[in-house]
Amino acid sequence: QVQLVESGGGLVQAGDSLRLSCAASGVTFSSYAMAWFRQAPGKERNFIAAISVSGARTYYADSVKGRFTISRDNAKNTVYLQMNSLKPEDTAVYYCAARLRAWRTLLNEYEYWGQGTQVTVSS
Repeated sequence: QVQLVESGGGLVQAGDSLRLSCAASGVTFSSYAMAWFRQAPGKERNFIAAISVSGARTYYADSVKGRFTISRDNAKNTVYLQMNSLKPEDTAVYYCAARLRAWRTLLNEYEYWGQGTQVTVSS
């Protein structure tokens, strides 16, 4: 049974930092590209970052480029999202997702999803 479990969300102030984690089980983690998406209230779920199976390549949405960093530790079956200089518009539920081999930016291309973790940024 595949499980992705996010953690690390919370309530912070604008300008603060948070690091989200997503622990995977039930999959050969090193064979899966990983991504983070987010969904704000009343809005669609959007891609924000992805990382290749080895971790050598990363890709970011323009809205987070330069502020967020995705990384992974294949020995720990975990992907991370370091979020710096947070803004109120970053408030959303953050989801990690797994896709065999190559990463994509479309949510329907991902096979497995976590349950999400809430990030709230106050002004």
